[in-house]
Amino acid sequence: MDPITLGIIVGASTLIVLLSGIPIAFGLSAIALTFLIIAEGFQILGVVAETFFSGINSFVLLSIPMFILMGMAVANSPAGKDLYTGLDRWLWRLPGGLVISNIGACSIFAALSGSSPATCAAIGTMGIPEMRKRGYAARLATGTIAAGGTLGVLIPPSIVLIVYGLATGTSIGRLFLCGVIPGLLLAFLFMVWAYIYSYFIDKDSAAILRNRQPPTLKEKLEVIPRIFPFLAIVVGVLYVLYGGIATPSEASGVGAFLVFVMIAVVYKIYQPRKIWDIVKVSMKESVMIMFIICASYFFAFSLSTLYVTQSIAQLIVDLSLNKWVLFFYINIFLLIAGFFLPPVAVIVMTSAILLPIITEFGFDPYWFAIVFTINMEIGLITPPVGLNLYIIKGITPDVSLSEILKGSIPFMFMMALSIVILCIFPELVTWLPDKLMGKDAGF
Repeated sequence: MDPITLGIIVGASTLIVLLSGIPIAFGLSAIALTFLIIAEGFQILGVVAETFFSGINSFVLLSIPMFILMGMAVANSPAGKDLYTGLDRWLWRLPGGLVISNIGACSIFAALSGSSPATCAAIGTMGIPEMRKRGYAARLATGTIAAGGTLGVLIPPSIVLIVYGLATGTSIGRLFLCGVIPGLLLAFLFMVWAYIYSYFIDKDSAAILRNRQPPTLKEKLEVIPRIFPFLAIVVGVLYVLYGGIATPSEASGVGAFLVFVMIAVVYKIYQPRKIWDIVKVSMKESVMIMFIICASYFFAFSLSTLYVTQSIAQLIVDLSLNKWVLFFYINIFLLIAGFFLPPVAVIVMTSAILLPIITEFGFDPYWFAIVFTINMEIGLITPPVGLNLYIIKGITPDVSLSEILKGSIPFMFMMALSIVILCIFPELVTWLPDKLMGKDAGF
């Protein structure tokens, strides 16, 4: 059978299986195994275990459970509440200040946890009731947290960028640096929309905010000593990564240990039961991600064995499209893929196909990684598998899913705008890593 036709059949079958609700790792494995047996016979079973093992046979992968453990330790302590409270007290005068403080809290918490769901849950639990209590529309309150939580997959340390680095063989430290300025840009665009909505659209909320009792200087300062140690840990982890002092695995392990020390010292969380609860949740999350990585690696192996990957790449190159037309089509493809699959699965499944095409057309692979990640962020707040939407729905059961989605749509446009900005000014991605690591530096 023609590889392109076979690829279409495999893609359609994969979509049907995943839409059935079967766990992603099992669905990908079943599709890959089925088509490999049809094409190669039962002797292919001899390489299944080895291929699965190869998918996670990387020292750098140790950083994923460590960063998850670090994030869960923060998420299960009052650190998120203190971050939110501190920003709220300093930004109280600004129209839309409460919304902006929630986005700021999401940005900082994303850097602490590296996890979008953890950011949504931690900040949303506190921020959404506070915004609604002060007169903000439920649509804006829920949409803000759903979108703000997506910053966790872009602002380093990002698990999504780690997986991208592993799948493509690119430097994880360099990817982290590439995500800093775009992450701040995206947070800024979110804040601009919050300001426009509160000042020009929802004037009642602005009036309520202006009449709010101002916090005292003591109230503004008292929370800083509690959040400073956690911010120092993030800065320290990023410093040793970018400075070449430690590998991602070493930095994440030390960071996780220090976060546990801090929650014990600052918040008195040292009881074995509470520690075990954090470890247990982290273990479940880590195993799920690792299993998806294994299955996605096996799926990518099957596409390569069936010559689907190479044929698609060659077909696109032979079309002789304008590079920006091709880039537009790739973005549409990634956007649709993000509607149905989590970022980790999309990256491992598609990177083998897309990276050769991207480099062939002269695009920087690190710049593309950030554009790729922003597309995945949009997928986190779009149905049918918009994880952040369902987390927010769980936090606010009285708000309909359609209302949460309507609140998220303006932030999707901000993400699309950020992609346009990065296309016009690619230096926003590449300047910082080139400045600190050199043009060809990497771990």
